[in-house]
Amino acid sequence: MDESKALSVFQGSKIRKVWYNEEWWFVLEDIVFALTESNDTKQYINRMRQRDEEVSKGWVQFVRTLLIQTSGGMQQMNCANTEGAFRIIQSIPSPKAEPFKLWLAKVGYDRVREIEDPELAQKRIRETYKAKGYSGEWIEKRIRGIAIRDELTSEWKKRNVGVEKDFAILTAEISKATFGMNPSEYKRFKDLKEKNQNLRDHMNDLELIFTMLGEASTTKIARSKDMQGFIENKIVANQGGSIAGNALKELEQISGSKVSTNENYLTKKEKQKRLENKQKCQIN
Repeated sequence: MDESKALSVFQGSKIRKVWYNEEWWFVLEDIVFALTESNDTKQYINRMRQRDEEVSKGWVQFVRTLLIQTSGGMQQMNCANTEGAFRIIQSIPSPKAEPFKLWLAKVGYDRVREIEDPELAQKRIRETYKAKGYSGEWIEKRIRGIAIRDELTSEWKKRNVGVEKDFAILTAEISKATFGMNPSEYKRFKDLKEKNQNLRDHMNDLELIFTMLGEASTTKIARSKDMQGFIENKIVANQGGSIAGNALKELEQISGSKVSTNENYLTKKEKQKRLENKQKCQIN
């Protein structure tokens, strides 16, 4: 899942969440910290279960151990769904309890609305990227890329590719054939050192376009040849990436400039860099 979708903020406190069984599940430690600012959230939770017998009895019903992205990688953490979070909040004496309930209800409601009307999700994504300093031109390509990526992963699921780990391998195959680098190598090329830094959020327009071409080509070939399973789709991933890679090389040869650059948007916003590049072109 996209990082922007896996994180919410309540009054300055970050609440990690994961989409599981068609609903949001929130990291329990994050909820407790947001309400209490306890230095030892694990101990607070243990004490809460000891003093509230009803919470302890219903624990297995509204708490799940799920994989969550952390600074140290993916880790198993206790998470509560919206109903469970409301029940746990009742056991935490805090002046923030009522505002948190309203916030929690809105987060769940917004997601339901987005499922019913996907355009609302796209609007939210646009607003998020705009607030981060991306230009309208870049945002439209990024959103289109998300749609193409979703279409590809949906196709892989239909073709019995398997689990998310397999998706990562196939994605690396496309990237290698397109850019000569897998995503990990590409991140190092762009000096992106943190695991939560999304490579595509640091791509320029052409990098996004060729990423889309590689993934869209892969989807097209998989459908037309009815490829099934991981091995067959790995071959297709290489073929789809090669189509984008060959087009990229031809563009570089004719234009005399590289498509892949080591630029990122860590220090300068995309909109600012676009303006600077435009001014340079006008001077030249």
